[in-house]
Amino acid sequence: MSTDTSEAASDDVPSRAELAARVDELEDALAEATSEDDTRKMSIIATKGTLDMAYPPLILASTAAAFGYDVTVFHTFWGLDVLHEERSRNLKLSSVGNPNMPVPNVVAALPGMDRVTTRMMEKKIADNDTATIEELLETSLEMGVEFQACQMTIDLMGYDEDDFYDGVTTGVGAATALEDMADSDIQLLV
Repeated sequence: MSTDTSEAASDDVPSRAELAARVDELEDALAEATSEDDTRKMSIIATKGTLDMAYPPLILASTAAAFGYDVTVFHTFWGLDVLHEERSRNLKLSSVGNPNMPVPNVVAALPGMDRVTTRMMEKKIADNDTATIEELLETSLEMGVEFQACQMTIDLMGYDEDDFYDGVTTGVGAATALEDMADSDIQLLV
C-alpha cells in the first residue's frame, strides 16, 4: 500500500523542465505587470466654443502629441461646437467681458460688435498664417489625439453624431472622461 501512495505522489510532482517553464512564465508575467509604461498621458476638458477658446485645447493637444503624449480631449457643452463640422467654421469671438479686446465694453456691447471683433480676429489669424480650427483638428487627429464628444451634450443640443468631424469619438459620458483623467499625468480644464 505504501508503494501505491509513493507512485501517486511521484505522478503529481512536476518534472524539472515543467518547473523551469513555469518559473519562466511567472517571471514574464511579473515583468509585464511591473514594467513601466513610458507613455505620458494628457487629458483636456474643453467647455468653451468661442473662436478664441477653441485654440487653447487644440494647440495644447497637438503639441503634447508631438512630444509623445497620449492625448484625450473631452468636449462638452459649448466646447462641442469645436468638433461640429458646420458650427466650427462659424465660431464667434465674444467682445463683451474680454478685458484684452481692443474695444471698451460699452462699445463691445453694441449690436453687431461680435461680428466685427470676430472678423478682426479672423484677419489676424490669416495675416499671421496661423492654422485654422479645422487644420488643427485634422493635424491632431493624424497625430493620434482622441477627441471625445459628450453624449449628454449631443442629446441636449440636438446634434446628430454624423455632424462631427471624422475621427471624433461620440457617445462618451462623464464617467469615461473621469476615468481618463484619473489615468492621466496632466489634467486640464479649458
